[in-house]
Amino acid sequence: MKTKKKSEFSKYATEDKAILIIGYILLGLFVLAILVPMIYIVLASFVDPVTLQNKGLTFDFSKWTMTAYERVMSNEQIWVGFRNALLYSVLFTIISVVITLLAAYPMSRPDFKGKKIFNTLFVITMFFGGGLIPTYLLISNLGMLDTIWAILIPGAFSVWNMIIARTYYMGIPNDLQEAAEIDGADEMVYFFKILLPVCVPIIATISMWQFVGMWNSYFDAMIYLNSASKQPLQLVLRSILIQNQPEPGMVADMQSTAERAQLAELLKYATIIISSIPLMILYPFFQKYFDSGIMAGAIKG
Repeated sequence: MKTKKKSEFSKYATEDKAILIIGYILLGLFVLAILVPMIYIVLASFVDPVTLQNKGLTFDFSKWTMTAYERVMSNEQIWVGFRNALLYSVLFTIISVVITLLAAYPMSRPDFKGKKIFNTLFVITMFFGGGLIPTYLLISNLGMLDTIWAILIPGAFSVWNMIIARTYYMGIPNDLQEAAEIDGADEMVYFFKILLPVCVPIIATISMWQFVGMWNSYFDAMIYLNSASKQPLQLVLRSILIQNQPEPGMVADMQSTAERAQLAELLKYATIIISSIPLMILYPFFQKYFDSGIMAGAIKG
């Protein structure tokens, strides 16, 4: 007679079971708090604005419409903002990752003189800043107002990311560098040809953080950029979502104020979906690196 195998959950003590159950419940509530608004936004973006306002969501597909997406996709300023946001995010990610990796390497070396001094200076900047007005005056005096550099340069170096990269470097076995030195590799060859290929997970993680951070950022662009042709997508979304001011071309043909308000509400949902598409496409390609154990066999063979 075969004996039934006990589940992993049944092996835990009563107190541990209670903690696990509470944890699962809280995790489930947290997931629902994320999923329910997302599902509502996706469905609401397709529902006819009059039906949405009067009856709410409906699964009667005869009441669904692509009007919001058609108007958003046909608006020139949306595409200009989309192009600018993508350009800023890509360039900012490249600049930030390069600076972070180069700064983290000497900070990870035990033989680097002045390491404690630099570390102290870096940490101080995490707790104290110059403030908005001095920063604005600095950007203005450098002649970077209303230029792409006002978006890319000031926040390119992240001390937090540098600390994470430094910690990752320090976790790499010294045998890797010793083997490289025996083969005649200098510091530059070791860093670019041996160390960086091993650091793909941390590079991918930092790149994802910086890209998402710049993609969602609007405050710096609002402060430093004046030209509409240079504004990122987030400023266009801000005018639609927060200020409730869609681009004139989106609602110009609406006769009554009520119709414009109804369509403006629908446009909010459509713009949220469209602005999230690049992140949803990008994330799966980086996800595999987050928990990757690429160092498991780095010095074997």
